[in-house]
Amino acid sequence: MAGYLSETDFVMVEEGFSTRDLLEELTLGASQATTDKVSAFFLADLGAVVRKHFYFLKCLPRVRPFYAVKCNSSPGVLKVLAELGLGFSCANKAEMELVQHIGVPTSKIIYANPCKQIAQIKYAAKHGVQLLSFDNEMELAKVVKSHPSAKMVLCIATDDSHSLSHLSFKFGASLKSCRHLLENAKRNHMEVVGVSFHIGSGCPDPQAYAQSIADARLVFEMGAELGHRMHILDLGGGFPEVEGAKVRFEEIASVINSALDLYFPEGCGIDILAKLGRYYVTSAFTLAVSIIAKKEVLLDQPGREEETGSAPRTIVYHLGEGVYGIFNSVLFDNTCPTPVLPKGSPARAAAACRTGRGHRGHVQASVLWLGDHRHLVHGPCLHSGEHHVSRPRSPLENPSGAAEMPLGEVGKLASRGNLWPGLWCSLCYPPRSACSVSAL
Repeated sequence: MAGYLSETDFVMVEEGFSTRDLLEELTLGASQATTDKVSAFFLADLGAVVRKHFYFLKCLPRVRPFYAVKCNSSPGVLKVLAELGLGFSCANKAEMELVQHIGVPTSKIIYANPCKQIAQIKYAAKHGVQLLSFDNEMELAKVVKSHPSAKMVLCIATDDSHSLSHLSFKFGASLKSCRHLLENAKRNHMEVVGVSFHIGSGCPDPQAYAQSIADARLVFEMGAELGHRMHILDLGGGFPEVEGAKVRFEEIASVINSALDLYFPEGCGIDILAKLGRYYVTSAFTLAVSIIAKKEVLLDQPGREEETGSAPRTIVYHLGEGVYGIFNSVLFDNTCPTPVLPKGSPARAAAACRTGRGHRGHVQASVLWLGDHRHLVHGPCLHSGEHHVSRPRSPLENPSGAAEMPLGEVGKLASRGNLWPGLWCSLCYPPRSACSVSAL
């Protein structure tokens, strides 16, 4: 142990005691609290972070992971990852201060923002952060003036046309401009020590990594011709963080390993890095929020409350958090959080919603079954896939204790794979024909 963690940083639970069990206790206590307001909270399974780390090392044994602090800067996460030996990719002064405060040496910090403030470049220089990235002449000029001893990593553009986030629109030098930038750095006595890229989050095409690694090889050759001693290859991030993604992590790892063997074979002296954020933390975090209100509405015409005889009706729940707060990833990352009802009474004013910063992947229904009614949580839906409602299962069928939504008698009679059209979420009003729910 390197000494980053102390016993006050985490809680040990008995074997077999799950995150769901702990949430039940915490939300029960919250619902019985006498204070005026019960705040939402995250529960982090740090064991899940550790498991993701060792799985990464197994799949990509030649790659040294760095954690992107901007993804989730919770002290517990940072300390666990520091204990595991990770480096840290920081985007600003605050993040550099944060990781230095817990004792991370500057040799394990990359100031990876291609658009840096001069004052923050000076901070990096003063505190010994040597590795900085750049992708244009103006950025290089700022570093030349404020941190002339820095070691530079040239960030190149990628083909991220299939990714959910298109980072090359903002960052990355084209291959055509790389030689000019390398020459400029040489004239200013700045040492370029490596190449980085980022294919964007949620890329379904593993070959994008292979092409970017091939492009990086070309830039390495340019640098060698100009006298730069380049020894760092940064693969960036964008790796799948949840099960059910369009492309599995193992598939991406296989493509990367093959490309590395071809363009940067073992023993060539290149230090291979990757900057991971969501990969580590998305599946480890569960959010508990309060249901603050509900109303019964017509299923086919949400928003109308008039009586229409036997017309099907549903209940809309309103949460105490929104898309401009904890659920901001709905707006910025096209996510759809999956609501999970606690095991206790449905009258309890708390519900756990499985989510995480930057959560992506297969969308599940924002629908809760209570009694014989279909209930819709007042929350987001962007329809990147069908919604799914799972029926209750016995411990033998569900040994992992994975969270499920309880179904009423009507739901229990539904056959597997049966589609119910017309179910909707608040942000996709009016209802879209593409919105449907499956009974698994």
